[in-house]
Amino acid sequence: MLHFNDAQKAKLRWIFLGPQGIRAGWSVVIFLVLLAPVDLIAGALQRNYPSMFTGDIAPGNSLLIEGLLLFFVAAATAITGRIEGRAVWSYYGLAGDRPVAKLLAGWIGGLVCLSLVVGVIVAGGFLVFDGWALHGLPIIGYGLIWVLDFLIVGAREELMYRGYLQATLTRAMGFWPAAILISILFGAGHIPNPGETIVGISGVMMRALFYCYLLRLTGSLWAGIGFHAAWNWAQSYLYGTPQSGHVMLGHLLSVHPAGAPVLSGGSVGPEGSLLWAPPFVAGMLVFFWALRRARLFVPTSQASRPLG
Repeated sequence: MLHFNDAQKAKLRWIFLGPQGIRAGWSVVIFLVLLAPVDLIAGALQRNYPSMFTGDIAPGNSLLIEGLLLFFVAAATAITGRIEGRAVWSYYGLAGDRPVAKLLAGWIGGLVCLSLVVGVIVAGGFLVFDGWALHGLPIIGYGLIWVLDFLIVGAREELMYRGYLQATLTRAMGFWPAAILISILFGAGHIPNPGETIVGISGVMMRALFYCYLLRLTGSLWAGIGFHAAWNWAQSYLYGTPQSGHVMLGHLLSVHPAGAPVLSGGSVGPEGSLLWAPPFVAGMLVFFWALRRARLFVPTSQASRPLG
């Protein structure tokens, strides 16, 4: 049986505990260990149901996979937060005033910003609409199921990156260094997507920083979840473009890229076009103005206080 003297105990406490409890690095390790079953489940699904991971993505398959991912991310966040003694709901960005208003405002902002991006690419002749891909009741059915799916995707990615990891790493290095690191990791996570490009990955990282800033300004994840979900929904369902290299079954419109992929986005979709940034920035500025007018920003003193 091991015995430690006071000096050894103090050293062990220093290694594992800091002024704010468990050190951030150990917290991240615990979080990632709790997410390990996701890889095992994904591997089992790929071996037994390979069709789920090839070709265009069906909404039912996506709902199953994304639902499982959200469950494990939420469970890992709750368990790790409990171990650390945190108030899980508020500490990781899920509390705050007017969450429904922020979610809806984010949805409108994401829809408008993505529409501006698509509009600029279409106006330049680099994206061509081929007509309607859906007719009748399937328009409503697919539209709603993809809304649900992308709300789950938005909640899962925002909770994981801008929720748990952002709050935890902020304890170790401050808000903006943590935001930059997390945005790089978020972009790197998209590299395996089929057809991804440097332009597409760079855009993902820039938008990740935007979501971090949105968290800072609004004090919660809800506006980011809405924006993220609508951005993906508009690409995948409404306009029928690829989204980070993926094409979804059951999209409203049919389109095809024209001209140089670096301008049309090619297999990546609008995110892979060099033309995406100017309309996005313009839409983002209007979005921030609208959020301020709607009083959805937290007070300046609260926004400047480190989150986490």
